[in-house]
Amino acid sequence: MTNNAAVGPDRPILASAMRRALELAARGPATGLNPRVGCVILNANGETLAEGWHRGAGSRHAEVDALSQLAPGLSRGSTVVVTLEPCNHFGRTSPCALALIDAGVERVVYSVTDPGEHACGGAKRLRTAGIAVEGGLLADDGEALLGDWLVAARLGRPFITLKWASSLDGRAAAFDGSSRWITGAAARVDVHRRRAANDTILVGTGTVLADDPALTARDSAGDLLARQPIPVVVGRRALPASAAVHAHPHSPLFFDGFDLPGVLADLHSRGLRSVFIEGGPTVASAFVAAGLVDEYLIYLAPTLLGGPRLALGDFGVTTIGDQRRLSIHSLDRLGDDILIVARPLTT
Repeated sequence: MTNNAAVGPDRPILASAMRRALELAARGPATGLNPRVGCVILNANGETLAEGWHRGAGSRHAEVDALSQLAPGLSRGSTVVVTLEPCNHFGRTSPCALALIDAGVERVVYSVTDPGEHACGGAKRLRTAGIAVEGGLLADDGEALLGDWLVAARLGRPFITLKWASSLDGRAAAFDGSSRWITGAAARVDVHRRRAANDTILVGTGTVLADDPALTARDSAGDLLARQPIPVVVGRRALPASAAVHAHPHSPLFFDGFDLPGVLADLHSRGLRSVFIEGGPTVASAFVAAGLVDEYLIYLAPTLLGGPRLALGDFGVTTIGDQRRLSIHSLDRLGDDILIVARPLTT
C-alpha cells in the first residue's frame, strides 16, 4: 500500500516539483512501449539539484537521467520526485529502484503506481532498503499524462479509439455507398492529427476494397505528417496489389479474420500501445460488441442522409437494458461539425 504524499508541511514544495516533473515527462515520446516519465531531485532545503526525463525505449530512465547529472555523493540524503513509481525489473536498463538505493537517496515521492506486471514493486524494494516512499501526489495529473500507456499496462492490450464520421441521423454514407467529405475541412484535419498521435490505424478488408484508403496522416495541404501510424488490416478477403495501403510509409500488418483478442495481443507484443479504428461498420461493431473500445470519437456533420448505411451495425443490444452507456468527455465545434469524445460509462 502506498502512502499519500498530499500531506505534510513540505507538500507545496513537493507539489511544485511534481508539476515540473510532469512538464519534463511530457517531453518524452507519447507513443511506443515505454511511459513518459519525469524526475526532479531536491536537496534537504527543497532546492532542485537535478532534473531528468525518459526519452524512449533503450534510453536512460528519468531517475537515472537525473542522477547522472550529479557528482558522486551529491544525491545522498536527497528527495526524488518522480511521476511514476520507480521500476523494479531488468530490461534494457537496470531497475531504477536499485539505482536510487545505490545513490543513497533519503526519500522518494511519486505520482502514479506502476501497474506493469514486470516493472512494479519498486516502492516495496525502496522501503525494504530503508528509503521513505510516498505515492499519489497529483495522481490525477499523472494519470492524465500517462493516458493510453496506463490502459495498455493495466489491461495487457493497446488503448482502443473508435472513430467515425456520420450525419446527424447516424449514416456514414449515402444509399449508394459514397461517403467522401461528410464532414468539413476542420474535422478532417483533426482526424489526421489524431491518426498521427496513435501507434496504429486499423480497418477491415471491406473498407480497403470499397474506399482504397491510404491510411496515412496528412496536413491540411495533403502532405504527410512527420509521424505515421502503422496500418493494420483485418479480414479474410484478398486485397489487390494496387491497394493504396501497400504504398504506406510503414509496412502494413495483416490479420486473417476477426480474432480481436489475438490481434490486440499481437500488437501489444510488438510494443504498440494505441489503436485508432477507422474502418467500416463491421469492424467497428465487432470491437463494440467485444467491449474493447476505450474511447469514441464521433464527428457529426449537420446533414441528413437516410438509408441503410449506418455508422454502426448490430453489436448485440436486443433490449434497452443492454444498452452501452457512455460518458461525454468533451464536446467541441470544428467548423460546422461537432466532435463528441465519449468513453464507456463505468460504475
